Amino acid sequence: MNQRSENVEDDHSGGDTEENKSGSSLYSISVEYGLHCLLWLMDDKRLASSRDLAEMQGVSVAMIAKIMPRLEKSGIVSSRDGIKGGYELARSPTEISILEVADAIDGRRKIFDCKDVRRGCVLFGGEPPSWAVSGVCRIHVVMLRAEEAMRSSLSKTTLGDLAQGEGRPQEFEDMVANWFGDRKTAREKARVAAVRDGSRRGRTANKPL
Repeated sequence: MNQRSENVEDDHSGGDTEENKSGSSLYSISVEYGLHCLLWLMDDKRLASSRDLAEMQGVSVAMIAKIMPRLEKSGIVSSRDGIKGGYELARSPTEISILEVADAIDGRRKIFDCKDVRRGCVLFGGEPPSWAVSGVCRIHVVMLRAEEAMRSSLSKTTLGDLAQGEGRPQEFEDMVANWFGDRKTAREKARVAAVRDGSRRGRTANKPL
């Protein structure tokens, strides 16, 4: 496994992982990779496996294999079984919001966890008066307002909006299409070879001694 893959393996338990130590962002790097996976799947005819999506982005297969089932469970992607299968978008890119993707991968994240510190003032002697603790904490109100604004912005931005800013030249798009196509062809050839090999072994086993 390369160094980048080792550093991006995520653990949503909130433990002391490399991801948590490397930064204090609200959303994990899994959200970023998940969004990139969806952008690669925006071609109407494209089906891609977790391995394809991982190798295209230079990240471990194990990480993408954790992300994609979460997106499927949320109805953002669907999957097809078999050697010709893989993941594809379940809906139009214009119907998939960035907030949906973030919530599907990381769960709903709060930007602030109010501990109602105001109750602990030493001058209250352990019995804070009603005027000091009534209503929502003023600090919490500000944080809730910020959280609502953030979620509103993410809910109004779709995968289609995100793709419009990509600016990738057509030559690169053709390279991407060829790469995914070659991967699909290679899997099919491997399947055919495996079937033939299995048939030869079966015939050999059935020969009389």
